[in-house]
Amino acid sequence: MNWDKSFFYHIYPLGMCDCKSQNDFSSPPGDGLIRLKDRVAHLKSLGINALYIGPLFESVTHGYDTVDYWHVDRRLGTDVDFRALVNTLHNAGIAVVVDAVFNHTGRLFFAFKDIQANGENSQYRSWYKNIRFDERSPEGDAFSYEGWAGHYSLAKLDGSNPAVRKHLFGAVKHWIEDFGIDGLRLDAADVLDPEFMDELSAFCRLIKPDFWLLGEVVHGDYRDWAHVGRLDSVTNYELYKGLWSSFNDHNFFEIAWTLNRQYGPEGMYRAMNPYNFVENHDVNRVASVLKNENHLFALYGLLCTVPGIPSVYYAGEWGARGEKKNGSDGELRPRVVETADHGRWSGLPDHCAPRVDSEVLENLIRALAKLRRDREALIKGGYRQISVTHELFCFGRATKNEELIIVVNAANKTQSLRIEPEKKMRALRPLLSASPNG
Repeated sequence: MNWDKSFFYHIYPLGMCDCKSQNDFSSPPGDGLIRLKDRVAHLKSLGINALYIGPLFESVTHGYDTVDYWHVDRRLGTDVDFRALVNTLHNAGIAVVVDAVFNHTGRLFFAFKDIQANGENSQYRSWYKNIRFDERSPEGDAFSYEGWAGHYSLAKLDGSNPAVRKHLFGAVKHWIEDFGIDGLRLDAADVLDPEFMDELSAFCRLIKPDFWLLGEVVHGDYRDWAHVGRLDSVTNYELYKGLWSSFNDHNFFEIAWTLNRQYGPEGMYRAMNPYNFVENHDVNRVASVLKNENHLFALYGLLCTVPGIPSVYYAGEWGARGEKKNGSDGELRPRVVETADHGRWSGLPDHCAPRVDSEVLENLIRALAKLRRDREALIKGGYRQISVTHELFCFGRATKNEELIIVVNAANKTQSLRIEPEKKMRALRPLLSASPNG
């Protein structure tokens, strides 16, 4: 798999498949994975060649409070169902990346439960960070421990412990060899032990040389994570913010500055391909963020033409809306009900329903995926800024064989621009318009 050519689709399966919010560990397996298998044709039609599946391991609630690293969450289905899904995706030419929540576990994880039962005599007392038996935890335990970001439902593992690594790496080997996955997205990579990531990287590539590792990094210098011997890519939150706010603030100077910082002549990240997105399971849906929802079309055009690896979050291809409300991420992770509407998913909850022409947006993303697939300049071309004003942005992507010129207009009127190609060309010809009117 040439990951530089990947075009991702990201799903949060527990929400998308309308699973129960609480795992009772006794109900029959759900059918979400079976239904996902039936929809692979939709992903292929979009031009998707890599699927990032959000939390999948057995958990208590939202998927990030893991209780079993070796099995699929029963609310989604069975291990057999997941193996069939991976086979179907591979047959369609789609690689599979799954969430790996290695920074912390849920409180029902067997090692944590053993500490609760046996206290200082537990053989697992060294599996967790900052265990102390001279004070109680906020959850009422007879010991205290470190929770991820202050959340005590998520007990932080000690990634430097050899026994912890052995258990987690054993699970990774199982997922690669028995299920055939192609990569992992490391949750909370920005707080994982660096040596843990290095050892994990070497371990995975001994099993599968082209195995791909993506790190969730919100702040910091991405080069600390994405480099030879550690991770292949990181989540590009810096670009994410500039993408939508440049439209909202009528200020393309913001995104131009970010792109120059990352990919310009002295760009920090010219040697890597960060994972680019306009929304995910943790942030408000971009259709609800944009002041002018018609900017969705130009926004996706920008996402798919700047350097990096683009990703579409499920139902984003239709312009689904959603916001965090009362501390809940439910609207960001809605159910998607299958309907007979031209074989496409629809049936979003009313509060998430799009306000733009969803068919036009879906077709645009399909065309952008094809453009990126067909044009080497969008895969490995350099970046140069050509022109920027508060509502008009122009840049080029070039290899020795071709140069593409991308122009983004956020104004509600036609604007003119004189373009000087970097190299001699026979003529400039339009390849694609990312406007709602085609």
